[in-house]
Amino acid sequence: MITTPTLLLDEQICRSNIKRMAEKARRNNITLRPHFKTHQSHEIGNWFRDEGTEKITVSSLRMADYFMNDGWKDILVAFPVNILEMETINNLAKRIRLSLLVESVEIVRLLQERLRSDVSVYIKVDVGLHRTGVSWDDHETISEILNEIKRMDNISFGGFLTHAGHSYNSRSITGIQNVHNESTSRMVSLRKQFFGGNPGLIISVGDTPTCSAVEDFSMVDEIRPGNYVFYDYSQVIIGSCSPQQIAVVMACPVVAVHRERNEIVIYGGSVHFAKDNITDTDGITIFGKVVRNNESGWGEIIEGSSLKSISQEHGVVSVPEDVINEFKPGDIIKIFPVHSCTTANLMKGYQTITGRRISMMQSYV
Repeated sequence: MITTPTLLLDEQICRSNIKRMAEKARRNNITLRPHFKTHQSHEIGNWFRDEGTEKITVSSLRMADYFMNDGWKDILVAFPVNILEMETINNLAKRIRLSLLVESVEIVRLLQERLRSDVSVYIKVDVGLHRTGVSWDDHETISEILNEIKRMDNISFGGFLTHAGHSYNSRSITGIQNVHNESTSRMVSLRKQFFGGNPGLIISVGDTPTCSAVEDFSMVDEIRPGNYVFYDYSQVIIGSCSPQQIAVVMACPVVAVHRERNEIVIYGGSVHFAKDNITDTDGITIFGKVVRNNESGWGEIIEGSSLKSISQEHGVVSVPEDVINEFKPGDIIKIFPVHSCTTANLMKGYQTITGRRISMMQSYV
């Protein structure tokens, strides 16, 4: 019985999402190194193993340690090296194949000074997101980093890595395709420039919109999507998936109904959904989308509905006038989150639609 905000998971949809991306990677003869920061769960990680996954991506060294202890042996930490965590880096590197991101000569030198085991490094490349990384056309800096790596004993060069996160600004398949074409061409130009002196370097790309909407990845070697394991309402708006592919929903108790203004107050706020929002197709900012409740999970989206505002524990849901009378205090309302990654991170675990609990990393020490 659900009595507090609960993140529900449809295992069948989730497994289908995992299988679909694995099959796409096999069709393109490339490596799928999925990002595990979305689900952060040993059990869900094993569903990827069922589809042949051997290499994974994580967003922190703590997460790398968590998955190492479940038997994963090839882990990429897709976050700039934090040199203050060298003890953890060394502990991981002596037990698994550990890959790190670098974007400066300074970090390469600091790593070499303090490493006690071998690591592989990727150069993080900025192809347009402008969050972190070396600009794709800054060949001088890239050359300096590569020359420094070649002088190091414990560091090997894996390749060029990017995250075209600006694909999240897209609102159509065409927009996603344009981001993919531009970012991929920039990465291919780097490979042409530097492959001669670095045979074996790979191009690693990865974001859920492009990996979901694009079919041809013949120009790259590795993809690293993460959100696709669950998807969310943002991905529907972007064009990455259909509502039927969303594998998680927030189930929240109704605590009050204001029929005079077609609003429902729920137990479910920013500590459950986070503050992520998106502009819906009707031009309003929302924090989630209401779906029909049913015994086996959830049904279709209730058009004209939304989680319109949130505070710490409260949420205010707007529904059409012809729907408001379907809800009363004590009911459970189900809502697609705008961003499943941060929602899962806050909720610290899952309940399957059959009632089984699945734990995640937050309980890991």
